[in-house]
Amino acid sequence: MELSSPFLLRDLPWLEISIAIVGVLLGYVILRSTILGEDDEAPVDYAVPLPEQCKPGWAGRILENPSIKIPGSSAIQCYNPATGQLLGQVNPATPDGIDRAVARAADAQKEWATTTIKQRRKVLRTMLKFILDNQEDIATVACLDSGKTKVDAMLGEILVTVEKLKWTIQHGGKALRPERRPTNFLMMYKHNEVRWEPLGVLAACVSWNYPFHNALSPIISTLFTGSAILVKSSEQTAFSATYFTSIARNALSACSHSQNLESPTSPSSALNQSPTSSAHPPQKL
Repeated sequence: MELSSPFLLRDLPWLEISIAIVGVLLGYVILRSTILGEDDEAPVDYAVPLPEQCKPGWAGRILENPSIKIPGSSAIQCYNPATGQLLGQVNPATPDGIDRAVARAADAQKEWATTTIKQRRKVLRTMLKFILDNQEDIATVACLDSGKTKVDAMLGEILVTVEKLKWTIQHGGKALRPERRPTNFLMMYKHNEVRWEPLGVLAACVSWNYPFHNALSPIISTLFTGSAILVKSSEQTAFSATYFTSIARNALSACSHSQNLESPTSPSSALNQSPTSSAHPPQKL
């Protein structure tokens, strides 16, 4: 008796067709992402000027009696708590200046609220790439202004900020999807749904102990949810605030969005009060 040949999967025409289809689709994806460079969420390279105090060879004057207060002046004196080195001076924000920043943020937020999740993810990916590429400089700025060690800066500033960016990029879109809510028997013909909408302009008063993470954390969440934000840093770390917030502002402009969505305000008691003169009062976080 003659035995038939064993059954082989390759004898099935549908398998060959499926492999061909997968190959064509894979080739198309590779062509778009590598050759044509049409990745809608690809990060954009940009630069933020590094403060002179963080460059090699800089040596600041040692203060005999370090203090953030300067007799006869409203300016904030910035210094390194670990060494007493003078870092510079920062003029605090005024109520009028805060009102103007809120108004600019409110105008920019109207367009930002209409952006897609992909557009917001692109901004966060751009910010993430910059932080990973410049983490040594960011840690140096944090150490100068707060007096912390490099290890503390890398773990408590860089690592946690990067993880928040990664989580928001990966899961933020899902968190903002509309959610169903149950109804009762008498309302069984109705459909209950919760939709997450931007709040407008927010205000964040952040502390001194982790100046980079504490400033970037509310910025990440606020921008991803379609709102704008004003960040008031601590007077104890006023030196680093401009550089850290510029990371977010420049990421926005690199992706063709308004920098006014994130406005740093120098330490001032004005932001701790309700800015009654503003037409767009910010909501506090």
